[in-house]
Amino acid sequence: MESFVIEGGTPLSGELRIQGAKNAALPILAATVLTGGSYTIYDVPRLSDIDVMLKILTKLGAVCSHTGTTVHVDTTNLSSSFVPQDLMGQMRSSIFLMGPLLARFGQVTLSRPGGCAIGERRINLHLKGLKALGATITTQDGLIHCTANKLKGSVIFLDYPSVGATENIMMGAVLAKGETILSNAAREPEIIDLQNFLNRLGARVRGAGTDRIIIEGVSRLHATDYQVIPDRIVTGTMMLAAAITRGSITLRNVNPMHLVSLLDVVKQSGVEITYGHDIITVKASRSFRAIDRIMTAPYPGFPTDMQSQMMAFLSLARGCSIIKETVFDGRFRHVNELCRLGADIYVDLNTAFIRGVPRLSGAVVEATDLRAGAALIIAGLAAEGETRVTQSYHIDRGYDRIEDQLVSLGARIRRVQ
Repeated sequence: MESFVIEGGTPLSGELRIQGAKNAALPILAATVLTGGSYTIYDVPRLSDIDVMLKILTKLGAVCSHTGTTVHVDTTNLSSSFVPQDLMGQMRSSIFLMGPLLARFGQVTLSRPGGCAIGERRINLHLKGLKALGATITTQDGLIHCTANKLKGSVIFLDYPSVGATENIMMGAVLAKGETILSNAAREPEIIDLQNFLNRLGARVRGAGTDRIIIEGVSRLHATDYQVIPDRIVTGTMMLAAAITRGSITLRNVNPMHLVSLLDVVKQSGVEITYGHDIITVKASRSFRAIDRIMTAPYPGFPTDMQSQMMAFLSLARGCSIIKETVFDGRFRHVNELCRLGADIYVDLNTAFIRGVPRLSGAVVEATDLRAGAALIIAGLAAEGETRVTQSYHIDRGYDRIEDQLVSLGARIRRVQ
């Protein structure tokens, strides 16, 4: 099993180009099954989750390759709509294949997806949306069977603005007969990116980025090439890594408008941040202040995927900070690990109280999920002595060789067996 070993205490400095967004690339790759053809997708990070998606596409009959950050997918001879259970269990985003496979083949069979253990992540909204489009859904022996002679447009209201359900419904509806109106849709930038990709295929989708998306069904689509947007969560992670080490870095290939809530909070702490069209500069030469209250929320609120990294950062802030997690009910598993490093954090139900301490000290800690692992690396970069972060495979699900990125900024971090 691999781990990351970090010698803390070195301020980060230099420039870094941010990778393409995992959470945009995965649904875009799933959407390539909507119609046969050859696709080239640029700026796709090399992540274990991406590898799993490409393995699934290969099992379905696609021909896939991943060279550098460019993925080639040919779905011309796609021959199956059954997603293997072992691969479904490795990744939450495998559920994205439900809508496009159903739209293309009129049927799909899969099991419940896996992924990080961060609380209850039901797929009921995915199923509700596809049923509204005319799908018949049955379950047997742990498998979910969806069938539809022809999907039909519908008016759909999501009880919660689920990102995955929004994207699955969008992909299912592009080949449905008639118009679909999706209300209380999620508004994340990755949904806008999926809309742009679908429209490049010949779909007619509008409204992404708002809570009302309208999809006019079309009879055919065509393959295309596309470039994925930058990863806002990796951007935020590197911002906080620089800030907690009192460093100064420049991040390129970013979209600051995707990070407004995070930028606001970090500025409140006293960190100097400047940004332009596709660049962010972080300078944190002095100590930083606690934040009275942060509450995670669906976009454009503070992202739940940045909650654990922010907690690591605030563990060294002056004063007491409060973070309330409203999106996932099991997303404080990193608290005990941060406390092993010397953080002073108390949790009451879904609220964490962080009392800033003068210093953190290196220890052996476990990455319990993807973003928790990133938080522990951030804390380790600032801690005195050596920190070992185990279960590195969690981190590899969302960060493309994170150690290489940090080493390029001057960090002392290495991957060990």
